[in-house]
Amino acid sequence: MTDLRITACLLTAAAALTLSLPAAAKDIVVHMKNQGADGAMVFEPGYVKAAPGDTIRFKPTDASHNAETMANMLPAGATPMKGGMNKEAVLTVSKPGLYGIKCMPHYSMGMVALVQVGAVTPADVATAKAVKLPPFAAKRMTAALAKVK
Repeated sequence: MTDLRITACLLTAAAALTLSLPAAAKDIVVHMKNQGADGAMVFEPGYVKAAPGDTIRFKPTDASHNAETMANMLPAGATPMKGGMNKEAVLTVSKPGLYGIKCMPHYSMGMVALVQVGAVTPADVATAKAVKLPPFAAKRMTAALAKVK
């Protein structure tokens, strides 16, 4: 009987410890492409939902791309990111909110992406929708913003 109680106590303690541990951060890959499912000059996927602590890796599948945050679409206190041309760019997100991403050489061609981190407010979405973008970028960003929940 004593062995059974000890086993039960150990199992209960292990379960409690497992439930109290934070979830492991995810590593999310976004490809920078000349051609994708949504047309020319795209990030795939163009919309990412992440949690604080996650890392998003922007990989240049095709040449002549970079990834950088948009200064006017970045949560307050978030660290900006600017990747080099033809280099992987890494964004580790810490602040909840919406992160606008662009490929500078193809920004006017609509090469933008949206990263949602955690829960966002209707005010966050309204602020992002109010950002002035080139026409093709605005069209893709509007589609990405429609996925925010």
